[in-house]
Amino acid sequence: MNIIIADSYRQLSDTAAEIVANQIKNKPDTVLGLATGSSPLGLYDALAKMCEDGKIDFSRVRTVNLDEYVGLAPDHPQSYRYFMDKNLFDRINIRREMTKVPDGLASDTDAFCKDYDSYIDSLGGIDLQVLGIGPDGHIGFNEPDGHFTAATHVAELDPSTVDANSRFFESRDEVPKTAITMGMRAIMQAKKILLIAPGKAKKEILFKALEGDITPRIPASVLQLHRDVTVIYSDENR
Repeated sequence: MNIIIADSYRQLSDTAAEIVANQIKNKPDTVLGLATGSSPLGLYDALAKMCEDGKIDFSRVRTVNLDEYVGLAPDHPQSYRYFMDKNLFDRINIRREMTKVPDGLASDTDAFCKDYDSYIDSLGGIDLQVLGIGPDGHIGFNEPDGHFTAATHVAELDPSTVDANSRFFESRDEVPKTAITMGMRAIMQAKKILLIAPGKAKKEILFKALEGDITPRIPASVLQLHRDVTVIYSDENR
């Protein structure tokens, strides 16, 4: 595991962007696993600027996102599809059909989850998975539990996750309480993983995840078993 301590959120974001850019340069048809939330905003901004400057080409890149709230339409301002379009996809030369985000309005979520895993498998798996880490150690919406869930599934959001995400909504009551999330199998089968963790509030849970016991009570701890993980941490938050 490669752990990088950045001096600032800007340095964290730029370092992460260089890792992603090098991956695409080395494999133009890379499959990227992408995350949402405030942590990767600087990364996506840096990637968009690289693309605008002609330093990186997304025309053959395919993406799969970790998760989406159940019940939110793609054009809802707090949906993760909307987030990705606004903060990355609309700013780079990627074809929309090459970008996949779970469908929060799927009528049959069980069937959708199976299809999502099959789609990832059809791509040959994920080449580089970008992750953040939640205050309870969740990755994607794989919340603390008694076991690791392998497949894409509908997750009940932990109250701490609802609290953390309530800042994006008018009130806590508006935060969806369930989400479709990629499971641990697709994440752990990614060839490379890039975990970004800005802010002192992430330090304690990051230490537990990387140095403590491997336990589904701290989902990110499973990353200790992966062969190629880069973690970038900064005391400075976005």
